[in-house]
Amino acid sequence: MLRSSFLRRGYNKVAGIFGRAEAKKQDFPVLEGHPAAQESAEVALESRVTVQDNVKKVMKEFRIYRWNPDRPDSKPFLQSYHVDLSECGPMVLDALQKIKAENDSSLSYRRSCREGICGSCAMNIGGTNTVACLKPIDGDTSKPTIIIPLPHMFVIKDLVVDLTNFYQQYKSIEPWLKTNMVPKDGREYRQSPADRKKLDGLYECILCACCTTSCPSYWWNPEEYLGPAALLHAYRWICDR
Repeated sequence: MLRSSFLRRGYNKVAGIFGRAEAKKQDFPVLEGHPAAQESAEVALESRVTVQDNVKKVMKEFRIYRWNPDRPDSKPFLQSYHVDLSECGPMVLDALQKIKAENDSSLSYRRSCREGICGSCAMNIGGTNTVACLKPIDGDTSKPTIIIPLPHMFVIKDLVVDLTNFYQQYKSIEPWLKTNMVPKDGREYRQSPADRKKLDGLYECILCACCTTSCPSYWWNPEEYLGPAALLHAYRWICDR
């Protein structure tokens, strides 16, 4: 009890400095029957709260492209949001999630896997096409991070673009394995390590459309030129023989 009394007196002294005369009593059911541990836990919790209260906020500005199809007469614009990086995850998608959850639920964007696998959250961040879930937030708070949709695409709303043509072009290459060869054992096609190595750099494509929408040739001729992603996948299936 001597130790707990010492901790209590020490905490009250520090709390007094910060304008807290007495700690608010906390309930820790797991420590029931252990008054010394209960009191120590209260001190630890209150100390943590004090630290959090005194952590300096790190505010970062994000300027995000906004356009609402329900207001066709309104021009697109960049809307500013300020996010406290000390309470946000490290990636741009974390910032977008925080903005949508806490500031503006009308903000629209695609996202799904959060692991850089699905390609859903592709957008232009700071002038570069990338996926938001793998793009670290720029720690320089002196300048804003500008987020716009993938370039040269029809915008459905905010950061969501129409990928219909992109997927139709992918479909047009018939992305599946074709062969006239019969397996030697009549059961399965065997792939040697050398044949498998030919696919490195091809099969990893997640169809995020970042490369296609950053290609000037695709900008000028999207109806006829298939674009880098579709051509990459075409070669992936051609070389897999």
